[in-house]
Amino acid sequence: MKTIQDLRSLLAEGGLSSRFLSIYGTKDALPYQEQRYHQALDAFEKQFGPGNACLFSAPGRTEIGGNHTDHQHGRVLAASIHLDAIAVARPCAQPLIRLRSEGYDLMEVSIDNLDVTPSAYGTTASLIRGVCAGFSKHGYTIGGFDAYVTSDVLIGAGLSSSAAFETLLGTILSHFYNDGKVDAISIAQIGQFAENVYFGKPCGLMDQMACSVGDLVAIDFANPQEPQVTQIANPLSDAGYCLCVTDTKGSHANLTPDYAAIPKEMGNVANVFSKTYLGEVTPEDIYTHLPEIREKAGDRAALRAIHFVEENKRVTEEVDALKQKDICRFLQLVNASGRSSFQYLQNVYTPQDLSHQNVSIALAYGEHLLGGRGALRVHGGGFAGTMQAFVPGELVHDYKHGMESVFGPDTCHILYIRPFGGIHVI
Repeated sequence: MKTIQDLRSLLAEGGLSSRFLSIYGTKDALPYQEQRYHQALDAFEKQFGPGNACLFSAPGRTEIGGNHTDHQHGRVLAASIHLDAIAVARPCAQPLIRLRSEGYDLMEVSIDNLDVTPSAYGTTASLIRGVCAGFSKHGYTIGGFDAYVTSDVLIGAGLSSSAAFETLLGTILSHFYNDGKVDAISIAQIGQFAENVYFGKPCGLMDQMACSVGDLVAIDFANPQEPQVTQIANPLSDAGYCLCVTDTKGSHANLTPDYAAIPKEMGNVANVFSKTYLGEVTPEDIYTHLPEIREKAGDRAALRAIHFVEENKRVTEEVDALKQKDICRFLQLVNASGRSSFQYLQNVYTPQDLSHQNVSIALAYGEHLLGGRGALRVHGGGFAGTMQAFVPGELVHDYKHGMESVFGPDTCHILYIRPFGGIHVI
C-alpha cells in the first residue's frame, strides 16, 4: 500500500498510464482519468486524513444479448464498460465502514450488527451492510475501512450503477481482508444478495456478474445458484465497430407495472407446463402448445414466451459468432434481437402512453443514420430507456451528432468494452 503522496506522484509522472490504458481503452482517456483519480485522492485525504491508501475500480455494464431472459433462468451476453466507479480506500481497525460518495455527506455503517432492516430499504447504507452480510454468509472475513467513491457510470441509462457499487465494495473487502482471493462470481452473487435482501430490489444476477467478471461474458442461468460463466475476448473493436448507447430521455415514471408484467406473463406461460420458469420449457413445447398458451395466458404472454425461447437460442449463436470472429453474423443476430424485443417482447414503449415512444424514434432514426450497416436494439429493461447500437467507426461522428440532434447534447455515449471487472488498480 502506498502513501497518498506517493500515489499523487505516480499519477503526475505518468506511472499509471499503461494501467489506465488497459482499463479505459484509449490514450485520449488518460488526462481525464489522471485528473479524476487525483481529485479522488484529494477528497479522500480531506475527509480521512493523510496516510496510506489503495485505488479500486468497478465497471458499469451493458447488455448485448438476452433481453429479459435472466429472470427466467435463460442465457445472456453482457460486457463490462469503461465507465466505472472508483474508490480511494484504506482499512481501519474499527468494525465501521465510513464512506463518502462524491456529492453526498459522509455515512458511517457499523458492521457489528448485520441484521436486515426493512426501514433502510433503498439506501446506500443497506447495500454496504448487505455486501458485508453476504461476505460473512459465504465464510469470508469482513472488516472496517474508509473510502471515497466517485462514479461516472450513467444513472438511469441501464448501465448498472448500483451493481458497479456493489462490485466495488466486494473488491475492497476481498483485497483488504481476504488476500484478494474472493472470486468474481462470488462477489457478483453477494452483490445480488445485498440488492435483493437488504436493498429490497428483486434484480437478477446479470448486472452484478457482468460488472464483476469483466470483458464480454456469456452467462447461463439454468442453475442460478451455480451460473455457467464464459468470458469471451472482444473482437469488435478490431473489426472497426464502436458500441454506442443513446439515452432517449423518456420518463421512467409509473413503469413498474410494465416491467413487472414481463416476468409475470412469462411465468404464466411456464405454469401451463407446470413449470416455474420459461428456461425449463423447450421451444418445441411453446410452438406445439400455442393454442393452449393463448387460451390460458393470453396472446401477449404467448408472444413474450416466443421472444424468450428464440432470444435464449440467439445468445448461444451470438457467442459462437464472436468466438469465430464472424462479425457480420453477430450483427445480424443483434438486429434480430432488437426486432424480437420490439415485436414479441413488446418493451420498446409503454402501452400506457402511446403518444411518447422515445426508443421507437431512436431505433427508426438510428436505422436511417446507419443506412443498413451495423446493428441496433433496445437496451436493458426497455419501455423508456436507452438504445444500443454497433456503429462502424467511420460513421460514429455522424451517428452521435444525429442522435444528439434529436435527443439533446451528451445523450449518445461511445462505450469501450474493458477486459476487467472489479479490480485493485494499485
